[in-house]
Amino acid sequence: MKLKSIQNLVSNALNEIKTIDASEAFLMFKNKKCNLIDIREINELENTGKVEGATHIPRGMLEVYLDPNSPVFQNGQLDQNKEFILFCAGGVRSALAVKSLKDMGYQKVSHIEGGFASISGSKFKIV
Repeated sequence: MKLKSIQNLVSNALNEIKTIDASEAFLMFKNKKCNLIDIREINELENTGKVEGATHIPRGMLEVYLDPNSPVFQNGQLDQNKEFILFCAGGVRSALAVKSLKDMGYQKVSHIEGGFASISGSKFKIV
């Protein structure tokens, strides 16, 4: 069995998922039409700042937190009727994470091209 490279995994994921830019994500966020989810690790948020209003769910816990029976939904922290927009530092982890959520059955899910790097240069407020 030949192992797949990360480039193969990401390329395959990008063919199956929705990718949006930071401007489109900002409009959806501003109009309260999405759940904006930062999947970076806590040390990344501490080092580079975080997006005001985004929900932080580390990549390693995403599928656990987004299980419909999890406390995240039971406590009303996220709205299942809105699109889930994910971002990481540069777009690799979020592409793979969106693919995983699609495999779980999520349909309204996308990721921000360029991740936090592109968000930093947009209208989002970094705190």
